[in-house]
Amino acid sequence: MTTGALRWRAELDAVLAQTSLRAIDAIDPTIRAVLRVGAYQLLHLDRVPAHAAIDEAVESTRALGHPQAAGFVNAVLRGVQRGSTAKVLPPRPATSGGRQEQLAYLTTTLSHPAWLVERWMARHGFEACEAWCRFNNAAPSVTVRAASAADTAEVLEALEAAHAGAVRSAMARDAVTLPPGALGRLPAPLRDRIVVQDEASQLVAHVVGAGPGMRCLDVCAAPGGKTDVIWRDMGEAGVLVAADRRPGRIRLLQATLRRAGVPQRIVVLDATQPLPFDAVFDRVLVDAPCSGLGTVRRDPDLKWTRQEADLERFAVTQHVMLRRAGEAVRPGGLLVYATCSSEPEENEAVVAAFLASDRRFVVQPADTGQQNEGVGAFVEGTGFLRTLPFRDGLDAFFAAVLVRAA
Repeated sequence: MTTGALRWRAELDAVLAQTSLRAIDAIDPTIRAVLRVGAYQLLHLDRVPAHAAIDEAVESTRALGHPQAAGFVNAVLRGVQRGSTAKVLPPRPATSGGRQEQLAYLTTTLSHPAWLVERWMARHGFEACEAWCRFNNAAPSVTVRAASAADTAEVLEALEAAHAGAVRSAMARDAVTLPPGALGRLPAPLRDRIVVQDEASQLVAHVVGAGPGMRCLDVCAAPGGKTDVIWRDMGEAGVLVAADRRPGRIRLLQATLRRAGVPQRIVVLDATQPLPFDAVFDRVLVDAPCSGLGTVRRDPDLKWTRQEADLERFAVTQHVMLRRAGEAVRPGGLLVYATCSSEPEENEAVVAAFLASDRRFVVQPADTGQQNEGVGAFVEGTGFLRTLPFRDGLDAFFAAVLVRAA
């Protein structure tokens, strides 16, 4: 219910506004949250009767220390129950509809911030933007793989036997996609043998092109899913170093690698500072901290907490990290830059700034020498790998492969 209320926040606020005597922004944040969850239950769920959902919201208001607001919550939600959303939610505009009608529909009815959908429309057009918003508002499927490489075949067969909706991933090898909600219904022993990792995330790890006997560095490794995939691509032979900065992230990284049976060669470092390595690595991955706007389907709070000004701030740090990591790549080696952002300031612009500052590197197509056939389907004419929700049915990820001159 929390996730649903976040996904549909703008829609819920528009509906609540027609029955509330107060402006939504003027309502106490706690009461506003109760109203949004209650309205989400009334508008989007059908397992709980409307009267029970309203009673639950009223009791929550009292339990959260606002007994004086119980009557207000009851009145507003009963108004939502009786009202018609058609009166306040802009309909999908006709083909000839103007830009303002399109924006009203996308921002209110499909519940996305104006600054973000304006960007998407400018790059991809209205229909693609609409499909993207609908993708973000849908409950996501879950892609899983075996926690241990040795168990892959057995675990995949067990997953297909345990759930009728389980299907082999068409894009990430050795993975199975489960329908929304299926993960919690798997037998506990089977859940203990799998890890959740989005298909696009696995594709990015394969783009590194790691092979047996190589020296590889994963600069921003936590939680460790990509590190595990890289180790498997190495045939579990060679040297793989994983790095991160914050203690909590390091503990998560340790737990992931321990469970996957990956050697724990972990270095605590700040990737914006000079790295403690010479140019000795065949492959270096910088899966940079970013806005995360490509993963709004899974983290809907991001579309409300991120601001357009954040993009340049992230880009500055990403460029510094890429420059530092480049110093650890041996001549002839590959530097892979990746984000889970949809926005060009964090993707192409960072790569362009790096290439202008370090002439030793050039772009190499992300599918060059790839054994994973799934990678090539997402490599654009620029050579960059990109997944797009409206086109690929995947979260928006980006990866660039840069080769250092021999």
